[in-house]
Amino acid sequence: MRGERRPLRDLKSFVLPEIGELRETGDSWDPCQLLDPFGRPVQPAAVFFKDLMAADSSPLTPRSYGMDLLRWYRFLWALEIEWDRAVREDARDFMLWMKLADKPVRVHWRHRGKALSAKSTPPRGPAPGTPNPVTGKPTVGTKYAARTRAHCETVLRTFYDFHLENNTGSLLVNPFPLVRNRRSARANTHHNPEKEHKNQRTGLYRPKIPKRIPRRIPDEKYTEVFAGLRSHRDRALLAFWVATGARAEELLTSKQGDAIVGQQTIGVIRKGTREYQELPATPDAFVWLRLYQEEAWRKGVPRGRRQPLWWTLRRPWRPLEYDAARMMFNRANEVLGANWTLHDLRHTATFLMLDDPTMPPVYVQHILGHKYLSTLDIYNNPSRDEVIAAGLAHRDRQRRKRESPPPAPHAPAYNPESLSNLFGGPIS
Repeated sequence: MRGERRPLRDLKSFVLPEIGELRETGDSWDPCQLLDPFGRPVQPAAVFFKDLMAADSSPLTPRSYGMDLLRWYRFLWALEIEWDRAVREDARDFMLWMKLADKPVRVHWRHRGKALSAKSTPPRGPAPGTPNPVTGKPTVGTKYAARTRAHCETVLRTFYDFHLENNTGSLLVNPFPLVRNRRSARANTHHNPEKEHKNQRTGLYRPKIPKRIPRRIPDEKYTEVFAGLRSHRDRALLAFWVATGARAEELLTSKQGDAIVGQQTIGVIRKGTREYQELPATPDAFVWLRLYQEEAWRKGVPRGRRQPLWWTLRRPWRPLEYDAARMMFNRANEVLGANWTLHDLRHTATFLMLDDPTMPPVYVQHILGHKYLSTLDIYNNPSRDEVIAAGLAHRDRQRRKRESPPPAPHAPAYNPESLSNLFGGPIS
């Protein structure tokens, strides 16, 4: 019954079953399909994906949303609950499970034998969730991150709002409600106009997201990462990422004709708008690109202005995809024991441009493809390394001050000129 309360569940021993699948079809009309445990398409998800594509969303959006929907559907399938019969208690238990439970560990089929043999040996490197000794960034933890949980809550609330508007199935309420003050007739009805508005959580079960400070790769560490790369292609990619500030997936959209050596620009397709934009690069990046192309063409990589610029290093030749580029960068990270990401290269490029006092921030905004200039405000906050360096310098100044105190002031004395004016003559 719709009015019944769910019994309290013991989620401590609950394990999310790996049933169902999110399949990428490669069809631009239907890029992703959410399949149930019997391999049949989940129609509510298919309709939702179609609406996302019609709303001019990125082709990557259905996959991103689909991963959250798959996790939710697996939760419902395990508890034998129909998607349109889910209530607020189900959403509460799901978000509580995501907050407290460990993430499912999926081992690649190539490493399953190694994983079984490594159970008796202690893991190397920092513990999950602890700061990396090289970069200071926390390693991937065993729990779902706050951003992952917030994204999932937003996707599921949007999913049910869409079907409520379309009167799909027997759905009556959204199991992922808004907070009470956002469900009122007017937002901020009782807000004091003399006080500033504070950011409010939109969803009742949406977690608070910690403020993220972008990190740059220091010059000496970047040199070490660059030296750990294995091919001219990887060196060219790294040089272009730092030179242009393009997102990792944006640079992979470039064609061979988009790299214009004479103008020192390279064209990319922007992630959000899908518009073509030329970005300035450095001569060093084009040198590495030329070395890579000469080597690749000798091996038989397809050549032509409309051919992709970046290819795999081994046959059969395929355009380089994001996952392969990410694994390439991770291998270079492992040499140093670091955990930088490809997006940190974009942050590094942004810091380099903003450090130039003659570079107007509005130009940096255009190069990065940001919609608002205020997006660059996050780079005005001091980084972890800058705060630590400033604190250590302060301690050093205090130490030097204690070890060498300033000289004692001279004893006060009369000013001869003042006495002469007072007594009307020179004072002997």
